[in-house]
Amino acid sequence: MKIKKILVSQPKPQNEKSPYFDLAKKFDVDIDFIPFIEVKGHGVKEFRQQKVNLLEHSAVIMTSRSAVDNYFRLAEEMRLTIPIAMKFFCVTESIAYYLQKYITYRKRKIFFAEKTFDELMGIMTRHKNEKFLLPVAKVHKTTISKKLKKEGFSFTKAVMYETVSADLSSLTDIKYDIIVFFSPAGITSLFDNFPDFVQNGKAIASLGKTTANAVKKAGLELNINAPTKENPSMTMAIERYIKENK
Repeated sequence: MKIKKILVSQPKPQNEKSPYFDLAKKFDVDIDFIPFIEVKGHGVKEFRQQKVNLLEHSAVIMTSRSAVDNYFRLAEEMRLTIPIAMKFFCVTESIAYYLQKYITYRKRKIFFAEKTFDELMGIMTRHKNEKFLLPVAKVHKTTISKKLKKEGFSFTKAVMYETVSADLSSLTDIKYDIIVFFSPAGITSLFDNFPDFVQNGKAIASLGKTTANAVKKAGLELNINAPTKENPSMTMAIERYIKENK
């Protein structure tokens, strides 16, 4: 089977050096980037039902760009001014720099980890007297909350947004040789938009164990899986599959 077309269920990479572009060029395949999910922010009325006061906290833990966007969106909609003394603790450097969309970076107290949340907690330990706010999605992993509780941090979890299925009506048919998924929500979106979807020889690729489990639970055959020891990234896993099926 010759691989000609690949559907990646994420936004198109802004970085021109993305390995997906290298993959397309190397094997002369067409890759379309179509997000299967979108983030829907909760309104002020819905947020206030949690009885969380943003300004009662002296520090914020940012785990994603969606968390950053919705934190500042809600603050603006509630006409709150985030004090200059507010501290921001970010899981990655890229999220820390993303804060520049809303605040002047050099004038703020911003901390970030290189790779893991455990590393970030090590930094937070030096600021343990702070009262932390943790913005999260409606459906989220509880790992971070459990770690914060275990280490005795004072924090409040605030649900600010949720992930919903995107409208894929512009995608009239799924004529692709490989479809790449990155979360269980992507699988849900597939069947929300195409209830009668049949795999029919299409290769399904998934990133992570939870996504792989969602693929199997949906009755689909999983053909490409990452990360693994042999294929630490999705593009490497796809490249291996293309070579094996060339």
